[in-house]
Amino acid sequence: MRTDTVVRLEAMNALITTLGAVDAERFISMVKRDTFDYTEWRRKLWEGKSIEEIHVLAVEHERNQGL
Repeated sequence: MRTDTVVRLEAMNALITTLGAVDAERFISMVKRDTFDYTEWRRKLWEGKSIEEIHVLAVEHERNQGL
């Protein structure tokens, strides 16, 4: 298992590679001031959906992405 420091460095490098340095910093600032609860969001994300419904959504998403 990687240390927290390694994970942070890899995440920041991924953000900078994808967004560029300025937008990576903007993203970090947005996350810090946002009251978004990721854990609660994940709990509710698929609430009330069957595995079959989730599968259909995933297939549709994949088709739309051209994968």
